[in-house]
Parts: sequence; structure tokens; C-alpha cells
Amino acid sequence: MEAGLTFRPLICLSPLKCNKASLPYPFHRIQLSRFSSGMYIKTQNNETYKLNTSTDNGAPKMNIQNENKLPEATIGRHLARRLVEIGVSDIFSVPGDSNLSLLDYFVAEARLNLVGCCNELNAGYAADGYARSRGVGACVVTFTVGGLSLLNAIAGAYSESLPIICIVGAPNSNDFGSKKILHHTIGLPEFDQELQCFKTVTCHQVVINDLADAQEQIDTAIAICLRESKPVYISISCNLVAIPHFSFNHDPLPLFSSPKMSNQMALELAVETAAELLNKAVKPVMIAGPRLRAAKACDAFMELADSCGYALAVMPSAKSLIPEHHPRFIGTYWGNASSPFCNETVSIADASIFAGPLFDDLSTVGYSLVFNKAKAIIVEPERVLIPNAPVYASVLMKDFFKALVKRLKQSAVRVKVLSERIQKILSANMTVIAEAGDSLFLCQNLSLPRGCGYESQLLYASIGWSIGATLGYAQAALHKRVIACMGDGSFQVGGQEVSTMLRWGQKSIIILINNGGYTTESKIHDGPYNIINNWDYTTFIHAIHNNAEAKCWTAKVHNEEELVEVFETAVRDKKDCLCFIEVIVHKEDCSKQLLQVGCMLAAANTRPPIIS
Repeated sequence: MEAGLTFRPLICLSPLKCNKASLPYPFHRIQLSRFSSGMYIKTQNNETYKLNTSTDNGAPKMNIQNENKLPEATIGRHLARRLVEIGVSDIFSVPGDSNLSLLDYFVAEARLNLVGCCNELNAGYAADGYARSRGVGACVVTFTVGGLSLLNAIAGAYSESLPIICIVGAPNSNDFGSKKILHHTIGLPEFDQELQCFKTVTCHQVVINDLADAQEQIDTAIAICLRESKPVYISISCNLVAIPHFSFNHDPLPLFSSPKMSNQMALELAVETAAELLNKAVKPVMIAGPRLRAAKACDAFMELADSCGYALAVMPSAKSLIPEHHPRFIGTYWGNASSPFCNETVSIADASIFAGPLFDDLSTVGYSLVFNKAKAIIVEPERVLIPNAPVYASVLMKDFFKALVKRLKQSAVRVKVLSERIQKILSANMTVIAEAGDSLFLCQNLSLPRGCGYESQLLYASIGWSIGATLGYAQAALHKRVIACMGDGSFQVGGQEVSTMLRWGQKSIIILINNGGYTTESKIHDGPYNIINNWDYTTFIHAIHNNAEAKCWTAKVHNEEELVEVFETAVRDKKDCLCFIEVIVHKEDCSKQLLQVGCMLAAANTRPPIIS
């Protein structure tokens, strides 16, 4: 059933005379629809008829005109077919005296629903929403009085880069240049006021007052609309709509628009420059902007995100363009109005990719965004901006992302992600033991399931405590499996006690964060003494595992994909083993809490003496 229409039986009552014989069988179930251009019916097999009322010797008479017999080699038929071809099955309209013939053709097209709206502004808004869902929208109104009412909605669609085909039924072609003043105008003999207004909010405009090149003009406008992802304006004189013309005699060739292509040299240089910046970064982020949609680059953006493992955020006007259930999604980046911790994550990032951003005053909360602009790569639909590099023009966004996938190193595991992955494996039969330092801050962020234990030594904070504590706790609570989280510096203090754990058949999970030194101390006061000798930790465990009956399993993790697999193995396939997992992280990566505490302790340690 057509949208907004209902099936009703066609009943001919005396003295109304109805030429039922002209209706094809079955005629007892039809669709009724009323427009300003008349009453229409549509049968179950999608044939359309127009009802014309007249009198016969003083009695009402209803004549049924087969709308499928409308002249087909016309602008009206061609435009209706083109709309269907590009995926438009609903066109939003308000009737007016100069677009009624167009409406006849839209009604006659079986694959097109004509959705009548209460006013032109709403028709434009409806086309806006339709384009967001379907990829392209269309609306049809009458000249000037309708077009100017529509204008505000089209301006909004232009700002959002939405492809909308704005169709206007214009006055008779003979009236253009005649110096006549017509109704529905502003009282001037020239009729270009509407066109001039639409030039600022559409990417292409067509005024058809002649049939000679009408087909080419329509096809060009539609192709540009799709290619540029912006509204276009098509004005058609009302007297030309139903006039047959030889250019419309045959089925039109498929609509063709030459695809945009990247400049290959500029693309390669842009990718090389961006990869050099990003591969040096410790805490890179990717931020999705609203122009991702117009660039048709959402899939390429997510392909890059899945490959590189960076944190993901979205600008407020781009919400839903990327999946928010993604494991690395951190929320909406909106300055001080951001999701919790999202603003801080982007602010401290040492490299960022902004994909199709729009830095207007609302999206930036009064231009107050704080991010490292010297390390920010701005990717627009057709160019790439990289700090201290030329503008790489004629580079398509989706091509850039696809090429960048092959050049980026997979990022090391971030400590925030490590905490999230520990969270996923926690259960009631476990106890978490957190070593002093960043391990403690990471574990403090865990949400413990009912029955899950937690132990730390916050006050005394003796480095190496967690190894011995894990040994003792596991020996006392045989019904619990201990997850011990510690740094490499802590492990070097007491790591030999793992041999005791193996001797007694303990099944703890030891997670060693290898960042190459004393990270906590470096955040308080850095120096060469905070760098330690990097052991081959998994080989060390194998060296002390000399009991054939003891079960031990080790793994070294370099990226998030490996982390997920290793954790699943530890809690499923190796649940009867002592599991030693070494996680490689960058030496500068740490929790937000450690940064704050480090600054506080540094300030406390450097207080000058009080002079009495």
C-alpha cells in the first residue's frame, strides 16, 4: 500500500454515473489519493487512474482517465524515472499551480510515493531526514512562494552536506522575459529572485525553459548532487512537463557520474608524512567528524581504527557515524561538555586524526577545544592537512585511510585498555592483588563482581610486595584464583618467588606491565636512574620452572589483539596452570591518576623549608 493511502471499495451510486468498464479487473479494491491536481486511484497491479468529474444532463458523472497513458517521452516521466533510479521511492511535496503537471507524473510512477506535506518548510525537512537514512532525498514545490518557504530547510541540508534534489514547478516558459508580473512572485517582471537565493545554498542550479537540452540538464544536476553530497535546484516550466520530445523517446542510459579520484603522488606523500608522525606516538587518538558521511568514508575510517588500535572519539554532530559499542570507543569529544575522561584523553594525546571535522562555535564550545594542534592531522573529504607539511590537495578521505592502514604500526597495549580487559575476565572466585604504582591505579578503576576480592598496600607502598603477597594469599585461599598486577621494576625485586608458587602448584595469573623502568618515580622526578635493565621475563619463568609436575604457561603480549586472545586462554584453556603474562606498553603510557599523583608528590617534595 502506498504511504498515507487506504484501500476503499469503489462504489458507484445513482445518480452518479461511473464508467467502471474502463477499470481493469479487479476494480473492487483500489487506492484513493487526493491532490490539488485531482483525485487519483491506483489498482493492486499499480496502474494509476485520474478521476474527472463532470455533468451528464444535469447529473454528476465521474470519468476515469488512465494515467499510464500520459505521454511518456516527457520531462515529467524522465525525472520520475531518474528519481527511482538513484534510490528515491518517496518525494515530499506541496501542490501549487505551477507544479501540478509534475505531480501527475510522480503519481503515475508506480515505484514512487508522493508524500504530501503541510507546508514547504516541512517538505524540505522531510527530504533532509530522508537523505540521512536513504542517502539522497527529493522534494517538489511551486515557484517562489513555495521555493522561498523551502529555502531554510535546504540551507540546513547544505550545511550538513546532504544530497537533496529540490524541484520547483516554474511559470510558463513564454512568461520568462515577457515583462509580465505574475502571482506568487514579489511583483517584479524578472523571475530570478528565487534562483539567486538558491545559488547560495545549493551546489548546482538548473532552469529549464527549453526542451532541447532538458534531459542533459536534469541528468547533470542529479549527478552533481550525488557526487558533491549537496542539494541541487531544478526549475521546470509548467507547460513543458507533458510535451513529448524526441530526447526522451527511449529508456534513458544509466545515470553516470565520473568518480572522483585522488592524486596518487599527493596521496602517497600524505600517507608517508602522516605515518611518520603517528608511528612515533604513544597515545594517539582518532576523532570522527560530521563530514565523514559526505565523504562516504565511515567504513574506511573504521578499517583504520580496527587496524591501528587507537582510541576512538566522535564529535557531537557525527554521533552514530561510528559504532559506539566498539571496544576502543571513549565517547563524545565536545570540550568541557565531553563524555567522562574523553576530553582529557584527547587533550594529552601526542597525535590525533580528525576525520571530517567541523570546528564551529557550538561543536567547539566557543572555540575552547584543547588538543595538540602541532600533532593533529586534519583529514577533509578531499584534502589532508598535516602540521609542518604542505596541504595535500586532491586526496580523497577514504583513499587516505585505506592507504594509511598499510603504513601504521599496530599500537602497543595502552594501560587503559589493559584495565578494561582485566575487568572482562573478573569473576566471583578471583582476588585482585595490586602492586604499588600505576598497577594500583589501574586496579582501582575495576568494578569488582560480587564475591571478588581485592588487596593492595597503599600506605606503606613497598616495591615488590605483590609477589610475596600473591604467594601467601593463594596458599591460604585455595578456592580463589589470584590475579596479580605489577610493574617490571617490582617484579625484579621479588620475582624468584614464582618458583615457590610453582612448587606448590598454585594457579595464579601474574600480569607484568613491562614499560622499561620505574614509571611512578619518573612522574615524580625523572632521571636516568629510573631506567632498569630489561629482562627476558618469560625466559626467566621457564628457567625456574624445573618441576615437571607443576603446570606453567607464559605469554608475551605486544598489542590489544594478542591481549584479548591471551586473557581468554588464561581463564579458559589454562585455568589449571600458573599463568605469567608479560604485557609490553610504552614507557610514557600511564593512567591519568598517576600523572595527578606524581605532580602532587613532586610539588610536596619540593616545598621550601618554613623559616620561623
